[in-house]
This record gives sequence, structure tokens and C-alpha cells, in this order.
Amino acid sequence: MHRSALGEWEGVVVVTPDALLAAIDGVGADRRRGGYSRHVFDDAERELREWFVEQAEARDLRVTTDRNANIWAWWGEPGDAAVVTGSHLDSVPGGGAFDGPLGVVSSLSAVDLLRAKGFRPRRPLAVVVFAEEEGGRFGVPCLGSRLLAGTIDADRARALRDPSGVTFAEAMSSFGADPSLVGRDEEALRRIGQFVELHVEQGRGLIDLDRPVAVASSILAHGRWRFRFSGQGNHAGATLLADRRDPMLPAAQLVVEARRAAGAVADGRATVGRLVPTPGGTNVIASTVDVWLDARSPLDAGTRSMVADLTGAAQELAAAEGCQVEVVEESYGDTVHFDPAFRDQLSGLLGDVPALATGAGHDAGVLAAEVPTAMLFVRNPTGISHAPEEHAEADDCTEGAHALARVLERLAG
Repeated sequence: MHRSALGEWEGVVVVTPDALLAAIDGVGADRRRGGYSRHVFDDAERELREWFVEQAEARDLRVTTDRNANIWAWWGEPGDAAVVTGSHLDSVPGGGAFDGPLGVVSSLSAVDLLRAKGFRPRRPLAVVVFAEEEGGRFGVPCLGSRLLAGTIDADRARALRDPSGVTFAEAMSSFGADPSLVGRDEEALRRIGQFVELHVEQGRGLIDLDRPVAVASSILAHGRWRFRFSGQGNHAGATLLADRRDPMLPAAQLVVEARRAAGAVADGRATVGRLVPTPGGTNVIASTVDVWLDARSPLDAGTRSMVADLTGAAQELAAAEGCQVEVVEESYGDTVHFDPAFRDQLSGLLGDVPALATGAGHDAGVLAAEVPTAMLFVRNPTGISHAPEEHAEADDCTEGAHALARVLERLAG
């Protein structure tokens, strides 16, 4: 069973995670970046939504989409205090095949496994696909779960713009949803009794422990900030160095400063992965440069300290070049400690698997303040994630689906 794509027990077809991932392999393939670019409401993400609905309905699951564009597939009658699993289908630009989709396909595979053994849930059970987890289009990660939990203002969410200037509200409308309804969803929250998210490991831990599966212990405090440096746009050849107010200089220096600031905080991480000059001409001194900072550390104080350090540095660097800088916090999540009793219950059920902290944000982390949540990690042999080289072995993915099935059986049985 661990090595085959398909199996059949008592007339129920069981599809392994690697076979399900293969079915969506070409969707959203990014020829320029490599990997996949799948962003909320774009053509690729819509195709994945349709694929998920087809897969869910083929399993006789009842599919609904909530007012925040999250998809729910119910095994039996929807109801309160349900056992819920799932993840997301969107990606970062040029992302890997496993981040998000592995959790979704493993949930479907787990349903197959439980049906094959004749299991029938005594509690409501659902598979959920959250919208815009990566924030790859509108800049706020875990947007679907943040809206559901009410941790982002609905008006702010509607006004978010993608790089083309399209608002989230406009994108929702083009999808056929009503943006006036987004926001905290009390009915959906009542229906989540416990949430378990399976995810590919992001970072290197399980390969060194020689274990295929782990549970999550915590998530680092993390957020995104936009630094906008403003100077004077001008001609690259006609403007003397002494006459320049070039915002690219302090922007470039901030990238180096980020590494320094992270090194000053215990287990700190600071990254500039995106920098956009305006107007963006080769022979043009930029008028503005936007720099996006991702900062993380195990504690809120450490992350805030990094950002304060870099804000002060940015102000000094901008002033030295005759420029200005504006800093805006686009998203933030404090340290998450998953429910220890729930975590230990799952670890024991799965044979005392290890508990690992993660530096990556997840929908499970957003929901942890509202409902009991837990996570399962599937071994990533290199630790590489958010890149085309992201990988998990087929046998480990199948082992993860079996682990998830055991968890769902215990919680919903």
C-alpha cells in the first residue's frame, strides 16, 4: 500500500497522496521562475478549486464555500464541534509542489483509508481548503483563515491590492463571490471542534531524526513590513553623483542590515525577498523603492526588536542620501504554542513521534487562538521549501496520510 498509487479494499478506491499530487502537476507551472505560481482567484487556483470539488464529490462529500472563499467538504451532515483537517492549494511565486497541496491530498487519501476499513464518523468531519494562505497575490498570508477568525479587518481586506492594482473585493466579485460578506464567521468557527493540519516539513529536522512524521510544538513570531524609500527620480547619465537623492542606495543597504539585525537576536531570521523600484527603468534613477521585510524569531520581543532596529537603520540610511522612508506593517502573528495536551495526544497515538517547532506560518496557527489545533509534519529530506526543489518521498507522504487517518479515526470515532 505504501508504494502503489491505487489500491482497493472492499470496493473503496484508495488514492495515495503522490497519485493525487500527480493529477495536478501541470496546474500553475511557472516557466519563468520554475515551480508553481498559484494565487487566489487566478486561473491556476480556480482550476485547483474545481479539481478539489470534483475529488470531494467523487467521495460523496458535501461541498460548500464559505463567505471568505474557503472550501469545505463534509463527510456526512455539517455540524458544530466537527473534526476538521485540510490546508491550502495556493503557492508562493515559483513555489514547490508540496507546500499546502500535500495537506489537502493527504486529507482526501485519509478519507479513502477510513472508508476502506468501514469507518463511519460519529462526529461531523470536514476537509477544508483555506484561501490565500501564502499571501502571494494580496500580500497578507493566511488571509482566508484570518478573515474567518476576524483577525484582519474586513474593510482592510477588501481594499488589499495585487501587483496589478486589482483589489481583493474586485477579485472576489470576478470569482462570483460577494465581498461585502467577508469577515469573522461565527458559524464556521462553531463548527470547528478540533483542527489538524498536515504539512510538508519546512526546514531540516526529521531526516536527522530518521522519522517520517512529527507533530508541531510552536510557530515563530513573524510578520511582513514594507519599507518605502522616496527620493528624486532623474536621468542616470545627466545627474551628477553629488546631485542625487537615490532611494536605491538606502534600500540596498537595508538588505545587508537585515542580516546583521537578525544575527543580533537569538534564532532570528530576517529576509528581503522582494524589492520594487519605481519607475523601474535601467537608465532611470528611481523615485521610490519598496522593500518588503520578513522578520521572525521564537519570541514576539525578538521579532519586534529586529524591526525596531531596522526601522532606525532605514531612517538613518535614508537621511544620509537625502531621502525619506515610510514603514508599514502588513501582517503579524505572535508566537503560537499549540495545545500541549492535544499535541501529546497525537504524538502518543502515532507512536511518540517527535515534536518540532516551525519557522513557517500556517492556517493552524491563526486558528489556534480560537479552537484546539495541531499539526503533522511529513519529512522533507533537504529542508528546502518555497522553492521548486521542495520534496517529500512518496512513501513518507503515504505514511503521513496513514498517520492523519489514525488521528481522524480517534477524534471522530
